[in-house]
Amino acid sequence: MKPNPIVPTIPFDEDGVHHGFLRLPHSRDDSAWGSVMLPITVIKRGAGPTALLTGANHGDEYEGPLALFHLAQSLEPDALTGRVIILPAMNYPAFRAGTRTSPIDKGNMNRIFPGAPDGTVTQKIADYVQRTLLPMADIVLDFHSGGRTLDFLPFAAAHVQPDKRQEAACVAAMQAFNAPYSMMLVEIDNVGMYDTAVESLGKTFVTTELGGGGTATARSIGIARKGVRNLLIHAGILRGEPEVEATLRLDMPDGDCFTFAGHDGVIEPLVDLGGAVRGGQPVARIWPADRTGVAPVDCLAGRDGLLAARHFPGLVKAGDCLAVVAIRMG
Repeated sequence: MKPNPIVPTIPFDEDGVHHGFLRLPHSRDDSAWGSVMLPITVIKRGAGPTALLTGANHGDEYEGPLALFHLAQSLEPDALTGRVIILPAMNYPAFRAGTRTSPIDKGNMNRIFPGAPDGTVTQKIADYVQRTLLPMADIVLDFHSGGRTLDFLPFAAAHVQPDKRQEAACVAAMQAFNAPYSMMLVEIDNVGMYDTAVESLGKTFVTTELGGGGTATARSIGIARKGVRNLLIHAGILRGEPEVEATLRLDMPDGDCFTFAGHDGVIEPLVDLGGAVRGGQPVARIWPADRTGVAPVDCLAGRDGLLAARHFPGLVKAGDCLAVVAIRMG
């Protein structure tokens, strides 16, 4: 395997607080010997577990970067036993552009793992995370929200896995994060996902969906900040007492949870986030945008449950995810 061209400007194995960059050489029109500079912080004190914390896997999701920039600035090494690696904006070009995918190569970071050291910019970043950062980690938290096109109930999530001991460790970490909702999740498109890469290495993994609409709120940022602190306490890295509130357990077991648009048009929501739905009930309708006098098309829920996610923009295209229904667990 070829070496990765990314060079860290900070040490990973020295005690203390180290702020710097992952420097990726990238020749472009305005800088022949230029670089992509990914901000990174490593905070370490003695021997102990390592947490890898990542945000902006998709560049239009902001709770993770905001929580992690704050953590990098405020976390004191004297409170730690072990190491925290903070990568607030994994797909840094997308983060700076405010887009889901990279403006350089259109790479979707969460569909490109394990990456390639001699590939595109996005592939090189993924390869560095896969082969350099993940082997150091014992527990991994990857922040997500709905970006510009989806809006979610604020939840932390763990995946159903064949190794039930690993699944149990992930569930315990998800519960420790203590979002308002805790979701058991079956991914419908897991090929190339960061999640899959982390779990295939046997790591404890937690992800989130903390809102959406291409922005963040005071509430969603507060959930992210509290959750990452709780997770570090759970991992035995950070001293202190967790902040624990009630969380509602949810499950997304299969493809029946998803409703997709069959037509282009203007979406009329019929159920708000958190609202109860029945299988076969219309959760939205699509009105034609190009003419009057035509009836809208109803879009139906595939199962009973509550509305956990919805399409955010007012215009919709055929194939877009319109709604996600989750099942209450107990």
